[in-house]
Amino acid sequence: MSSTPDALLAFRRAIQSHKQAVLLSSPLTSTPVESLSQATHIHIPPSDVFPKSTPTRWRKGFSSTSTSNITLNDLYTLEAIYFAYQWKSLPAQNYTKQAREDGLGIGMVSVTERKMVVDWLEGVSESTEGLIDLEKLNGTLKVAESSALGSTTPPSTPPPHLKQLYSDSSPFKAPPASVAPKSSGTAGTPQKRKYVPDTVDIDSVKKIRTQEIELRDRNSVLRGIKNFSSVRTQFAEKLKKIKESVGKTVATPSSNVMQGMDSKMLAQKKRPTWPIIMISSSPTALITMYNVKKFLQESKFEISETARGHAQAEGNVRPDDVIVIDRKLTHIEPSGKETVSQQRYIVLDSQDALTKFGADAWERVVCVMTTGQAWQFRSYKWSEPKVLFHHVKGIYVSWANDPRNPKIKDWNVTELKVDQQRRHIDKSVVAHFWKILDDWMAANKPGLIRN
Repeated sequence: MSSTPDALLAFRRAIQSHKQAVLLSSPLTSTPVESLSQATHIHIPPSDVFPKSTPTRWRKGFSSTSTSNITLNDLYTLEAIYFAYQWKSLPAQNYTKQAREDGLGIGMVSVTERKMVVDWLEGVSESTEGLIDLEKLNGTLKVAESSALGSTTPPSTPPPHLKQLYSDSSPFKAPPASVAPKSSGTAGTPQKRKYVPDTVDIDSVKKIRTQEIELRDRNSVLRGIKNFSSVRTQFAEKLKKIKESVGKTVATPSSNVMQGMDSKMLAQKKRPTWPIIMISSSPTALITMYNVKKFLQESKFEISETARGHAQAEGNVRPDDVIVIDRKLTHIEPSGKETVSQQRYIVLDSQDALTKFGADAWERVVCVMTTGQAWQFRSYKWSEPKVLFHHVKGIYVSWANDPRNPKIKDWNVTELKVDQQRRHIDKSVVAHFWKILDDWMAANKPGLIRN
């Protein structure tokens, strides 16, 4: 095979001469194509035409392979060098994506080497660290050509001293096949020697296998070693019996029982079970029926006297005895979709208002806001503060600069501090309140949480 022209050097000279290489779909045509994936050859001015798969002298990734053992897989092709220069200013992510679209894949010039290749092509750098000699490239091509023809013998082998040793005149040359001793097997059929493993090797292999460490991935690590199939079988039988009994009950309801059921009981079952928040009816409380809705629903604190004046100006002499709070809940799913829902709460300030919600209304009370005055609880189901705040969440609302109230030390309540001046922190205070209440409800009354 004759020496191959240096495609890399020709491409460099064309770039430094400000001449543009052209992609061709065939070496016999001069019509250019736009995409590297459509091209088969690259025309490099003034007159060189190379297949785009022509190997160049640039080694991949400063390969640690010795230059004496270099193969075509260790060298960048001309199309990889052309692609690196063509998209030299493209960001790394887009550069990799474009390489896949042009069919380069792993054969492209790596992002870390691209600048070095471009600098050398443009003459900014004269470093030859990643280059091999043209003579070495031709030798590598010869090896590849001989491999393609079925020969695995590298060029310039065997060495001259071995040629002399096994020449026709050498006494060590093997006798011709005609005078070779005949084997007991079939003529022309070589007999393979039976492989007999060495006992020492067997023992060594056994020892190595006993000390083998099995590599694990996330699937094998997360897989349990215990077998729970027996538990599954037991519960499958129980679930089957439960489903059968429920199916029979639903399929054949007793008409007498349905007719005899109290209509009030049916209405009670259909009644919404919204959580209830009790607040103090004291006029000196920070949170009253005048400002509680704006505070909990809009996250804006307004002094009770100011809120009362606004209500009276609108003609509302007395506050409502029942306040409805619609809390907006925002949930972001793993897919990124944002869903918005509402959780409704009822706010009351007296036991009389609570009786309107039925005999089991205290089962729905989740929070009691207190001013630290024990008389607030006299008409409650649990009049003792320590017992009351064992069944509901206690919140003590006070100004941020107020000292700690010694009366609530043993009441099991959480203090909620409201700043007198800085209204911009009201939102974080209200968010803290809802976080406290959500955690308490999840642990104590999860049935009242909207799914």
